[in-house]
Amino acid sequence: MKKNILFILLFIAATPAYAASSCLPFNGEVMKFAVGWEFVTAGTATMRFSNTEGAAYRIDTDARTNKFFDIFKKVRDTIVSEGICINDKPQSTLFDLEQNERKYHAKKRTEYVWKENKVIYTHNGKTDSYDVPAGHLNVLDAFFLTRTLPVEEGKVLIIPVFDSRERYEIEVRLLKKVKLRAPWGKWVECLLIEPKLKTGGIFSSAGTIKVWLTNDERRIPLKMTAKIKIGSIMVRLTDYQAPGA
Repeated sequence: MKKNILFILLFIAATPAYAASSCLPFNGEVMKFAVGWEFVTAGTATMRFSNTEGAAYRIDTDARTNKFFDIFKKVRDTIVSEGICINDKPQSTLFDLEQNERKYHAKKRTEYVWKENKVIYTHNGKTDSYDVPAGHLNVLDAFFLTRTLPVEEGKVLIIPVFDSRERYEIEVRLLKKVKLRAPWGKWVECLLIEPKLKTGGIFSSAGTIKVWLTNDERRIPLKMTAKIKIGSIMVRLTDYQAPGA
């Protein structure tokens, strides 16, 4: 269970048009997850989405191990992700990560200076600058964007991201449609998608992740799985507050 989470497609038009933050229609959404390692419940994670001033939005995420798992590896990670809608598409502006994982502590701040086609990355006080074209997202913004895009069998969605000093493209494929029981008790049809990451996420290390999204207009993530160096991680949605609720 590490730093951030997952995904997709975006290029900004030459003349920016600022709009209300409708490019990611999740204002007020809260998702709570149980995070398991192999067959053991290891901890919890919460994501909160909110619209801020003008065309901006913010995603607050925290992940923590439970008291039992604290004995083996205590995790207290927090993320603040911020962005802005331009031409009805998201543009990341900030990814602020604080990791507290047993003896490992780190503060990582990624500023997307998109007007200058640059990213400023600061890790524990050391700052570096990277040439990154406007349109690149952090992995959390990419994950939420994926939920708004059409996913079709045989097609690959591509999203440009910058994460942990790396600029690359995430590929997302639809594997199949399956049914899962939602936290509210009903069986619902889900899209099983597979995003491929080069860097780690809040729930996993780098590599292939599988995500089950409800096959409706909300595309709620009911389940996520990933292989790690020792075993596998499973994340299940336990509580959901809809946007605007």
